Amino acid sequence: MDEPMKFLFLVTAPDAARILVPLVRACRRQGAPWACFLTHDGVRVLERDDVRAIITDAIRAVACEYSWERFMGTQACPVELGSQTDHSIMVGEAARIVSL
Repeated sequence: MDEPMKFLFLVTAPDAARILVPLVRACRRQGAPWACFLTHDGVRVLERDDVRAIITDAIRAVACEYSWERFMGTQACPVELGSQTDHSIMVGEAARIVSL
């Protein structure tokens, strides 16, 4: 069985990247499995190279499809597009939720 998700980072604002990146680096150092759900204009963190580089370490990274369309238009999304249902599932799997 896979190790359970220790952290779910809920990203709701573009300036959250300045906190998300160091938190993910700390997870990497500790070997703590994590996932990320991006919603509202928090999807804009994916415009940053440093975020796109670390997001590949996630067990799962999902951007709300409606938020992506609203704030990013027709650009290709570098993570899975999903819904609030995906968010609910991820919440149920997480040991801890960090809202940014």
